[in-house]
Amino acid sequence: MAYFDNGNQIFKDARREHYAVGAYNTNNLEWTRAELRAAEETRTPLLIQVSTGAAKYMGGYKFVKDMVADQMDAMNISVPVILNLDHGDFESAKECIALGYSSVMFDGHALPTEENLAKTKEIIKLAHERGISVEAEIGKIGENQGGGELASVEDAKAFVAAGVDKLACGIGNIHGVYPADWKGLNFDRLKEIAEAVPETPLVLHGGSGIPEDQIKKAIQLGIAKVNINTEFQLAFQEATRKYFEAEKDLDKDNKGYDPRKLLLPGTEAITDKMKEMIAWLGTKTIDDELKDASFDRSSLNEE
Repeated sequence: MAYFDNGNQIFKDARREHYAVGAYNTNNLEWTRAELRAAEETRTPLLIQVSTGAAKYMGGYKFVKDMVADQMDAMNISVPVILNLDHGDFESAKECIALGYSSVMFDGHALPTEENLAKTKEIIKLAHERGISVEAEIGKIGENQGGGELASVEDAKAFVAAGVDKLACGIGNIHGVYPADWKGLNFDRLKEIAEAVPETPLVLHGGSGIPEDQIKKAIQLGIAKVNINTEFQLAFQEATRKYFEAEKDLDKDNKGYDPRKLLLPGTEAITDKMKEMIAWLGTKTIDDELKDASFDRSSLNEE
């Protein structure tokens, strides 16, 4: 029976040893299988996460949990898998805690700081009672056209004191495709936050599109989790487009029109791209460096 690890020991090790673990969004069955395959073939831990929009598209948070667990069993996955809610509101976080997700991100950045902190504390209490990890966000992660806000050192201290397990910080990063005039990550602010909360794994959202050298520098300064989504969407799109441009879908003799064949190039592209990201991040393997880590294989998430 599949179980989910909460990832706390993995991310603490990553922060301490200056590597990162990718957090990879799933959007459907193909995404899930592609990411599980990449993790198993590289023998690295996997944090697979779902946004509110993707969960709604797939039929809800329970469906996503069951799908991931069933695929883990079907594929004989033996590496630790963390199931995370990405950018959840208060009610979504509570729902995923009740369902047995092993990690939740409560995103209260739009709230006044005091209210964000208060609600984060409520989520921490509910989650920690069940051995579930909690990520919070300070500052604001920008969108395609920017609009982000730098996280403050004071907020970092306050949220860590409240008990968050991982902390996402706005440091000039954005979701989606980075504009041509993007100024890069604010390493000065990242360094200040990292020094203020030296034991806490820090999270970099919007990892897709950030140059490799900047990601590696951020990891050296304390980033332990890097979120990847757009990179996979672009890889899937490109591979799928090439399939149609080659008119393979019109090959009736080989059933090129079969949905499983239509989706295969994009699915394989995700696996390949994830392996590339794992190398970028320097993620440790389970069989070697992490084999003695104390993983939290709580039965909370088993049915």
